[in-house]
Amino acid sequence: MRGKQIVTVNSRKFDGKIHRTWQAELKTLRDSLLVLTGEFDKKIVHPHLGEIVCGTMSEEFFWLDRWYSIFRFHEPDGTFKNFYCNVNMPPKFENDVLDYIDLDIDILVRKDFSFEILDVDEFEEHSKLYDYSDVLKLKVNQTLEELREMICRKKLPFP
Repeated sequence: MRGKQIVTVNSRKFDGKIHRTWQAELKTLRDSLLVLTGEFDKKIVHPHLGEIVCGTMSEEFFWLDRWYSIFRFHEPDGTFKNFYCNVNMPPKFENDVLDYIDLDIDILVRKDFSFEILDVDEFEEHSKLYDYSDVLKLKVNQTLEELREMICRKKLPFP
């Protein structure tokens, strides 16, 4: 019987520095899709998500060929909480480590599928700091449109 495969996830800023890191269990690896599950081991207060209590579960969808990742959060009792979509450069997966460059802009999707685009100011600030190319900025805008369409059509991983 095969044991759990634990993956270390590194969210990096554009300069390559690790911004956040965590561990999650690999549930699916199919074509370019990785599905991970994780559990918060401590309470976190997030400026947009509010309080994330210890035991909150996340189902994390990463595609090695897409410019976003999607997190589906559940309360410790299993109740659906929300989705959180990150705009990021396509990740790399090697030796049980998933690395990606976070491009700051996120979308919070509530239970009723209303949504809010977050951190546009941070994206603009980092765009200047790291001298994002016009091609990169265009890709970010195209990715936001793709995510908006997925949210409105309730496409996978949306129910």
